[in-house]
Amino acid sequence: MPDTKDTLRIMVKRAYDASAKSDGHRILVDRVWPRGLSKDELRRDDWVKEIAPSTELRKWFDHDPAKWNAFKDRYFRELDHRPEAIKSLLVKCRAGTATLVFGAKDTHHNNASALKEYLERQAAKEARAG
Repeated sequence: MPDTKDTLRIMVKRAYDASAKSDGHRILVDRVWPRGLSKDELRRDDWVKEIAPSTELRKWFDHDPAKWNAFKDRYFRELDHRPEAIKSLLVKCRAGTATLVFGAKDTHHNNASALKEYLERQAAKEARAG
């Protein structure tokens, strides 16, 4: 049976929230380290900086919910140019629960939430392609 969105177990979680065993493989997906946290305080299995939005895009977005859809469109275009990083993340997500960890205060309008949506779309495309 091909992998689909349903077989991906992706969660998103703020870096400042307590980690849990149920988080599975924790992947920090921000370009910069979360403010105020030491490397010992943040449990993470990977830090994939190259998957984060470009500095220019991050600064343009500035966590403005009014720019959310445009941010996602631009971010998805950036991700389209990072196929190896996406492939690697999808492998990790299919291997078990993966939690995309982010530092933003907004739990809905952040790069991890957008990345989760992108990964689910990519998995669905792959499943349709067979």
